[in-house]
Amino acid sequence: MRNVIVLLITMMALTMQGHNTKIKMSGTQTDTKKGQQVTIVNFEKLESILKKNDNKLYVVNFWATWCKPCVMELPEFMEVNKAYEHNPNFKMILVSLDLAKEAESDVKPFLIKHKIEADVYLLDDNKRMNQWIPAVDSHWSGAIPATVLYKNGKKLDFKESKLSKNELEQLIQKHL
Repeated sequence: MRNVIVLLITMMALTMQGHNTKIKMSGTQTDTKKGQQVTIVNFEKLESILKKNDNKLYVVNFWATWCKPCVMELPEFMEVNKAYEHNPNFKMILVSLDLAKEAESDVKPFLIKHKIEADVYLLDDNKRMNQWIPAVDSHWSGAIPATVLYKNGKKLDFKESKLSKNELEQLIQKHL
């Protein structure tokens, strides 16, 4: 069942592309007009960022520009991120599941338009999604939005659904 859902998500992503742009290589950072960066990574690089043993609570949201529930929750995620921006024990990371070749044409304009001010990574590892999806959470079907909380290299919580501002704040307070 998981493979069917993942396949459907991949097919949706591929059919929703509409631009022929250059593919960025893993680790490439591209700056938006407001200084926002999109870093294109594979799962191992992303995992090394998330599983740091630095006493920070990492709120990691998997999303895509074509995912309506993802887009709907991002303004509230940005409000929460703003509220915690001066807390040294908090870090919000957004992981785009858009195609890497859409970083310039779709993702960066989206970040500017929606005033996204969190660390943004684009996970360019679609061919191995059946490996990294269960590595994030064994019960994750691959559907987005999905939010994971990590602290000191350990996963604390996982939610495979759109979260409200209140739900997100409760999760943060529970683990901060």
